Amino acid sequence: MNTVILMSSLHATNTSSTFDPRVDEQRWIIQIRNILDDQHNDDDDDDIDIPICIFNVPKALISTNSEMYTPQVVALGPYHSWRPELREMESYKLSAAKRIQKKLQKIIKFYSLVEQFKILEPRIRCSYHKYLDISSETLAWMMAIDSCFLLEFLQIYDDANETRPSALEASRMPRLVNYMWKRPTQNAILRDIIMLENQIPLFLLRRKLECQFQSLQLADEKLLSLLMGFCRDVIPFYMATDLPMVEVSSCAHLLDFLYQTVVPEAHGNSEVIEELEDHEPEHVQEEAHDSMLSRLMGAASCCMKRLVLSRPVRSIFKLPWVIISNSPVLVILKQPVENLFFAHEFNHQGHEKDSPSLRTCKSQPLMEEISIPSVVELSRSGIHFFPSDGDIRSIKFDQTTSKFYLPTIKLDENSEVILRNLVAYEASNAHGPLIFTRYTELMNGIIDTAEDAKLLRKRGIVLNHFKSDQEVANLWNGMSKSLRLTRVQFLDQAIEDVNKYYHGKWKIKIEKFIKDYVFSSWRSMTILAAVFFLFLMALQACSSVFNSARTSRVKSLSRQLKFV
Repeated sequence: MNTVILMSSLHATNTSSTFDPRVDEQRWIIQIRNILDDQHNDDDDDDIDIPICIFNVPKALISTNSEMYTPQVVALGPYHSWRPELREMESYKLSAAKRIQKKLQKIIKFYSLVEQFKILEPRIRCSYHKYLDISSETLAWMMAIDSCFLLEFLQIYDDANETRPSALEASRMPRLVNYMWKRPTQNAILRDIIMLENQIPLFLLRRKLECQFQSLQLADEKLLSLLMGFCRDVIPFYMATDLPMVEVSSCAHLLDFLYQTVVPEAHGNSEVIEELEDHEPEHVQEEAHDSMLSRLMGAASCCMKRLVLSRPVRSIFKLPWVIISNSPVLVILKQPVENLFFAHEFNHQGHEKDSPSLRTCKSQPLMEEISIPSVVELSRSGIHFFPSDGDIRSIKFDQTTSKFYLPTIKLDENSEVILRNLVAYEASNAHGPLIFTRYTELMNGIIDTAEDAKLLRKRGIVLNHFKSDQEVANLWNGMSKSLRLTRVQFLDQAIEDVNKYYHGKWKIKIEKFIKDYVFSSWRSMTILAAVFFLFLMALQACSSVFNSARTSRVKSLSRQLKFV
């Protein structure tokens, strides 16, 4: 364990950390010396694997909406403790610590709790991704006070109590944590304690409760009751059955407990497939080879396009085009023909004028989205949406009845923070399939507009506590950023079945054919019309010349006959 801390300490010189750029070098040397000189329990430490569990939110995610990952009211742990705008909550955290001290004074002094946290310092430091450039004393006191505040806040959700805290019990809590009269502020604190960078290790809460109950078993039972009540209140999915039981000892922190409750374990039913850039999904390949007619039309369209856009044809039309386009009759066809023949040249010239940064932005896709029709499109094709009674594992598509089952999800003012931080934690911690991320990508794929959200709300799949359906659409469309492409077997099977059913409908095939080979070929049709129009004008001119010559001949013959 000490080796891990030493490596993280040395690595901190080249990476970001929670300390000021002006590093206290003397304190750093003292910490390293103490770690190297401390041989106490080294044999036991070598057998203990403490994984990093509290990460920094990846920049690709935090760049989309930083407020969803940055605490706004209260800071827990070292990452955001020194932010000036969060100092106001320190007095409330100290008040919680005083109340805990009164409860513990008959059993153990609060200072003794801090000393026990100092013993756990190596485990605390190993839990954080950043190197913590703070002293052992400061870290222990910080964790003791923050854990007391978090435990007091979780008392609101105690699952062991049949009712919420009474008015007298609520009045003893800080005003900002008052359940009965300060619900908006409570939601603000709830959003902060669920954020990835605002977590504290769960073993600290276990140790504090163990000191209070003088039994690790009773401490785990109490903590499980608090966490289950919390998850039952904030979990996004509405499940008819009870929440799955999660062992407290196996959870790293509060967000990890929520993640294990929401996301099913992958027992061989999921797989990760890192997608290559040139790899196409199976349903896309099936669409490309849908029918012989489509292939023939595609080949004909390609040959026609190559012929029309060939250099000789462009040269023939480009040379006299300036003169011809000035004709009053052809002036209306000037722009379409230029777009067809010379668009690539104009685009090339435009790209040369663009700045490098603009070209870079244009070349990079803004998001990765699952290729699946929207809810409205699927509904028009005959697919019916039904709410399921489970979690993400209940997602499936029944091809025989055309029913698409999705878990019921409730969306309110706290949902976006919860969903985004679950995705961030999964992306940072998960070594297997990104199940929850794949679910958010699915919802992002099928919800494009407010009409999609409205249809799911009417079907009971989305319990909307927002003011409008557009806010639901904005929430899902804003969660389109993914760190890596992944495939989850049961989710991708449902997506594949839906796409296969949708694209197998003759109505959809006809609409797709018209869109691909009629509406998309308007440029070719325009140039053909222009060529045909030019041909008719030339024919008319030739006819006029011929008629004029014929008329002159007839007149000359008639004159000759008169003379005769």
